[in-house]
Amino acid sequence: MTGAPRHPRLGFYTLAGAPRSPRDMLDELTAAESLGLGAAFISERFNIKEAGALTGAAVAATSSLQIITAATNPTTRHPAVTASWASTLHLLSGGRFTLGLGRGIDAMFRAFGMPLATTESLEEFAHLMRRLWHGETVFNWSDLTGTYPVLRLDPAFDLDIPLGITAFGPRTLEMAGRSYDTVILHTFFTDETTARAVRTVKDAAVRAGRDPGTVQVWSCFATVGDHIEPALRLKKTVGRLATYLQAYGDLMVRTNNWDPGVLARFRSDEFVRTFPGALDALATTGELERIAPLIPGEWLAPAATGSPEQCARAVRAQFDLGCDGVIMHGATPAELAPIVAALEAI
Repeated sequence: MTGAPRHPRLGFYTLAGAPRSPRDMLDELTAAESLGLGAAFISERFNIKEAGALTGAAVAATSSLQIITAATNPTTRHPAVTASWASTLHLLSGGRFTLGLGRGIDAMFRAFGMPLATTESLEEFAHLMRRLWHGETVFNWSDLTGTYPVLRLDPAFDLDIPLGITAFGPRTLEMAGRSYDTVILHTFFTDETTARAVRTVKDAAVRAGRDPGTVQVWSCFATVGDHIEPALRLKKTVGRLATYLQAYGDLMVRTNNWDPGVLARFRSDEFVRTFPGALDALATTGELERIAPLIPGEWLAPAATGSPEQCARAVRAQFDLGCDGVIMHGATPAELAPIVAALEAI
């Protein structure tokens, strides 16, 4: 497929959740281009979802989709390796690659002995990447991962490669408005949180002398229609939010102004407290049904649910909050097909 996609402001996460094989991505990308989606987002897990390998395959297997990491981490690779990975894919794809970064999960990074990125380090890293992509030689660079006497790619480079970032808090959102091109919000953000996040990014861009229209904010919007069988819907809603609460519940609660007492009760539940892993990946349907009452309905409400038409209207409403794009999260292109058809009908 060639030419511009029909829906450039709609995207999806390929290999969402815990896929059986990375090869599943290839069929998903083909289906996404057939639907006319504009962007495929690729997250990274340290198992079968290494971002360098997946993005290379994704770029080669597509012709119209934007390929965006959301996210990989700046502290897991040598900075010259990250920069050259991005420049390679930028040129290989004809400019369809965005290097999307994020902090990672604190507990995992500490366990693996890897540094935790900070807001300051993410901003500095963005500036470093742009210098390298524009042919500079950088001497005596130091960051959280070490000190590098010389960093250089190719002095002939003059590459404008988009940088993306996944962001939660106001300081990171403000930094993103100053220094990044694409901002990916988190799933299960309330409408108020989403609108506030968009304003924070755009206002920061203006203060930095940038055109706020050039900083694209994408809603990451759980899209789980009733045409999906119930057990899978439970995994994609209750299971997914429960996993977020396991990993960084305090941040989710603080960002959405939710009741921290509810989170405390969730965490203190014996089953949750002793569960050996991510609930969305390992819990059975019965186990998810057991924990479902621990999560308030209003916490799950920021999502596209119901009939394809109801889902389509919910997706469109994200644009009314100021978002530039919507990632229909948690669904494969096959699962999104009736929703995209409903959007086209609207």
